[in-house]
Amino acid sequence: MLREKVVSSIGDLTRADYQCLGEFRRRIRRFLHFSEEVARAEGLEPQQHQLMLAVRSLDGGEGPTVGELAEHLLLRHHSAVGLIDRLAERGFVERARGADDRRQVRIQLTPKGEQKLKRLSEAHRAELRESGPELVEALRGLLGQLGVGER
Repeated sequence: MLREKVVSSIGDLTRADYQCLGEFRRRIRRFLHFSEEVARAEGLEPQQHQLMLAVRSLDGGEGPTVGELAEHLLLRHHSAVGLIDRLAERGFVERARGADDRRQVRIQLTPKGEQKLKRLSEAHRAELRESGPELVEALRGLLGQLGVGER
């Protein structure tokens, strides 16, 4: 029902609409494929890499909570715990009690985890320098088809 409302609210989809959507999706998938392969080459599952990146990007000093990580990664709490457990076993992350609320469990990268994430992030930045302009162009094409940015 909601899908029908969305389609009817923007009118009929043209061949160009589908082409722009397809190209944008292809470019995103190419980058995600690259990301997955680089993570595996570093001995990590893609979700483990994503969790490590989330720990680093959400770190406000003490590290994010398990709940914050689960929400950020769109995971159920127990799935985030499983990822954290596997990374902790390998020495990439550690748990710490919150300074203000000792009931909170905060997740922090270890020095070993920081080094692993740095290598992965450098590879991702290099890839984005290469493929980023094409991804941006595909997004521009898609937004142009939707009339976004036109005045």
